[in-house]
Order: sequence, then structure tokens, then C-alpha cells
Amino acid sequence: MKYSSYYITFLLLTTLVFACKKEKTGGEVDVITKFETQLNPSRYAPLTALVEIETEQEVAAAVRVIGKNGSASDVLYAVDGFGTALDIPVVGLYADYDNEVEILLFDVVGRLIQTRSVQIKTDALIRDLPQIDVSISNPDDIKPGMNLVNYFGHNGSFLPQRPFMFDAFGDIRWFLNYAGHPILGNLFSDNGLIRLQNGNMIFGNSNTVALHEVDMLGEIINTFSLQGYGFHHTLIEKPNGNFLVTVNDPAKSTVEDLIIEIERSSGNIINQWDLTQSLDSRRRAWPSNRANQAFDWFHANGLAYSASDDCIIVSGRTQGAVKLTATNEVVWILAPHKGWGTAGNNAQLSDFLLQPLDAQGMAIDNVEVLNGNENHPDFEWNWYQHSPIILPDGNLMFFDNGENRNYSGPSNYSRAVEFQVNESNQTVQQIWSYGKERGSDTYSEIVSKVEYHADENTVLFAPGAIDLNGQQFGKVLEVDKSSGRILFEATITAPLTGFGITFHNVLRMPIYPER
Repeated sequence: MKYSSYYITFLLLTTLVFACKKEKTGGEVDVITKFETQLNPSRYAPLTALVEIETEQEVAAAVRVIGKNGSASDVLYAVDGFGTALDIPVVGLYADYDNEVEILLFDVVGRLIQTRSVQIKTDALIRDLPQIDVSISNPDDIKPGMNLVNYFGHNGSFLPQRPFMFDAFGDIRWFLNYAGHPILGNLFSDNGLIRLQNGNMIFGNSNTVALHEVDMLGEIINTFSLQGYGFHHTLIEKPNGNFLVTVNDPAKSTVEDLIIEIERSSGNIINQWDLTQSLDSRRRAWPSNRANQAFDWFHANGLAYSASDDCIIVSGRTQGAVKLTATNEVVWILAPHKGWGTAGNNAQLSDFLLQPLDAQGMAIDNVEVLNGNENHPDFEWNWYQHSPIILPDGNLMFFDNGENRNYSGPSNYSRAVEFQVNESNQTVQQIWSYGKERGSDTYSEIVSKVEYHADENTVLFAPGAIDLNGQQFGKVLEVDKSSGRILFEATITAPLTGFGITFHNVLRMPIYPER
């Protein structure tokens, strides 16, 4: 019987716990006939390597990169597949370091039969990458994994963008640098990379007007054309593998107000949502100091997919958040009630505005609160929000940037905020928030990310464009949702920021994909 990679990972972990870390466990035999190591095989992922092995019998492989900070900094993963000739990717190396890496081989019934260690020397980090200062770190309490930073910083050459991962101790363990790449040398991926269900990464590139799927070694695996549309901001993968993408239509007089669905298998565009039809492109209740609002009236900056009813939730930086059916009909609007008129399809949009409730579930009828001119003790609207996510219980969470909060000019706080929407009653109740208490220390007028970790009941709160007393930086915090206690906090300071942005967002994930 051949075991899955999950089982091999379990065997790896238990073997490392109970066996001597530097000595072969009893019963090991030498089955390796070829063992070669190549650093950075793609030339675009400097903290990766490829180990090529050949063996006398069919084996599966697992990798352990030994960390500098004890077992909590080790990188452990199993590689898919069995064979007598394996290409084993190694990710999670340190820069400018003699990395010790163990390759563990298992037979077809899951027994560890051989361990081979190898030293891999890496070069120093490129100067474009940031300084990372970790002030709070509780590795046992936070969601395991690395922090994928979709980075805007640089050292004088903004393109290509250089996403990276860092660990709980602030060490960069992976990054992509496509400088000199024939296709991605001018990569501008905006929101940046996400991980697909198959374990690869994908991103849009506004300069190639395409989506590019890459592996962890930086090799392009697939490319999906946007068929004449221009990429901006974000894409997400649906459970069926299709992609939802925010795009520009060059035939329109407005931008950032169209979403398309690309069928994964064919690459064809099979659906689209034109927001000028479902919403009111004339609404100017939220003025923008960053764009001509007649041209960029909505500024779609985030998407979430509701699998239970095949709907999408779209964040519009200068309008609010809206839920739409697959046929582009409005389900609800989450935004202050000021200024909503008639949609392009003649629907009366005030019919879809959510009614806020207080902590006791009673309707808040104060017109000043409804219109967003002032806050209620139990409820604040989302302002210029990013990062819509759907929680396991169906609630919504946003990064509430807070720009022009209550129409009063510059704000001094951003929030992670959770709302409960009752679609039958068309109501919304604020359930939880974090960030107001931090004030300007975590205020980001633009970009930024929230992420919920259900197993740990923590929230990743990542303001990416903080400008405090002339200093520009981003922060990554992990907050215990029950107590509000900070479990992790890191400050990321770039040599130079892009458009005042240190990073667009941060995602926590295993450095090597779990399949």
C-alpha cells in the first residue's frame, strides 16, 4: 500500500521527535545511487534548491530544513510521489548561510529507510528586501506557517515586484526576483500572489495582461490570457478551479468596475459583472483624493466568493461592499446610506441597503449614524475597506481602512471588523473589531489585509501602508480573537516604498503547500 503525503509528513514528524536527529535510525540502508544538488534552479527563487536523486528501489521523500531558532523554525514537508528517480524541491533556506538540509526517504509501506544530509550555501539577500523587526512572537499559539508578503518595497528599482516569505522569528526564507526574466521582468502583480488548491502560486500581471501560475521554484507552469482586458488588484480561485478577476475594459470610459470569470480548463471568459449596470456610477458620497472619481468611481479592490449561493462579494474602495448574484443582481449593500440612487439597470439601490443593529439586536434609527456622519457605540461602518473574507460561520470580515471616516478627513485608526449580515431581514450587526485601540500606529489609508485562522481563533491584521511621523512601514499582527491579546507582531520597513505602500497584503501559509 502506498501512503499519502499527509501520512508521510506524519511519519516524518514522529521520526524527528523520537529518533536521534543526527544519527540514522536503526534499520536504515543506503539505497541512493545518485544525489545532486542545484541552488536556485530557475534563477528566480534564490532561497530554493533542487535535489535530484536516483535510488535502487521505489521511495518517497520528505525534507527537513534545520532552522536557526530550534524546532519551531524548522521547515518540514513531504514531497508528492514515489519513484526511483525524484526531483525534490527544497524551500525555506536562509540567505547568506550554510543551510543544513535532511532528505528522508521512505519505502512504499511508509518505513523510513534512509536519511541524507546536505549543506547548501546561499548568497546574501538582495538590497531591495526590507528590514523585519519581530517584537512579539508566540510560535506555539499562532497559526503555523510563513508570512507571504506581497511587497511593494524596493531599493530604487520598483519592478519587478518581489514577494517574499518570512518566519515567526523575522527571517526571510523565500522570495521571488524576476529581474531579467523574459516575461516577468516588469512584473506588477498589484495585490500579489495567492496559493491555488494545487499548491502552486498565481498572480495577475498588468504588464503582460495575463494570469501566471508558478511553482515554488519560480517556474511558470501556466498562463491565462485576459483576452484584451487589463488586470488590476486581485483574483481568487473558486472551488471548481475557475478564476474571478478584477479587470479593466479598454472600451469603457471608466475603470476598475468589471469582474470576469475565467474557466480554468478552457481559459475562456464565461461570465462577467459590469458594476455600472448593477450599481450607480454617478454616486460620489465618498470622495477620493487618489483618483478622478468620474473615471475610477468604484475602485474594486477585493473579492470573496460565497459558495453556498454562488454569489460574489466585491469591495469598492470609494463605494462600500456589495453582494451580487451570478447574474449581476444586487443582494445587499454594506455602506453608509448616503447618496444611493438608481442603478444602471434601473434598480432602486436604497432597497438593498443593510439596516445596522446595536449590540442588543435593535435597529439603529439615528439618521446621522445611518448616513455615516457619526458612529454608534455598538456600530461603525466600513470606510474605504479592503480584503473582504467570509468566515466559517458565514459572517464577514474586512480591513476597514478608515480613510475619511465620517466624512471628516484623515482618520487615525484602521480596524479588522466582523459583521453579521441577516439577508432575510436585510440587517447588519457589528460582532468584533480590533485596531481602533492602536490608533495611528496601525492606520493604513490604503491597501492592507485581514485573515481569520479558525483552528487558533486568531485574526491576522496587516496594515500595509502606515505613514507615521514621516516614517513609512507595514505591520503584521496576529490577535487572539477572544482576548484581544497580541500573539505576534512584526514591523516591515522597506528601503523605499512603492506609492507609499510597503506591502499590499500578507497571507499566512505553509511554505511548502499541503495537498
